[in-house]
Amino acid sequence: FPIDFRTRAAVGYAFLNLRTPEDAEAFRQRLDGFSRWCLPSSKVCSVAWSQPHQGLDAHVARYRNSPLFHDSVPDAYRPVLFRDGERVPFPPPTKRVKPPRQGTERMLV
Repeated sequence: FPIDFRTRAAVGYAFLNLRTPEDAEAFRQRLDGFSRWCLPSSKVCSVAWSQPHQGLDAHVARYRNSPLFHDSVPDAYRPVLFRDGERVPFPPPTKRVKPPRQGTERMLV
């Protein structure tokens, strides 16, 4: 799940790519509206299709050259891939990765 660089807190969303449209629909039916968290929270889970990127290949292409993969960024801040419940390597960047910035300020360096 994405993490805010300043607060080091989760920003409250994740991208999931399920194997079939039927799996995605079953996941949506079970988790959309979920609110029984193990810690006290008023947050309610909302499940939606990703826009504008859709599918694993599109998300990998979007993030593989992201500043999140700069050497200065800890692994906990980076996108991860899982296959059959096991973490698998994220495809390496295809070009030089710049350090993360927010406006004109470099982050984490």
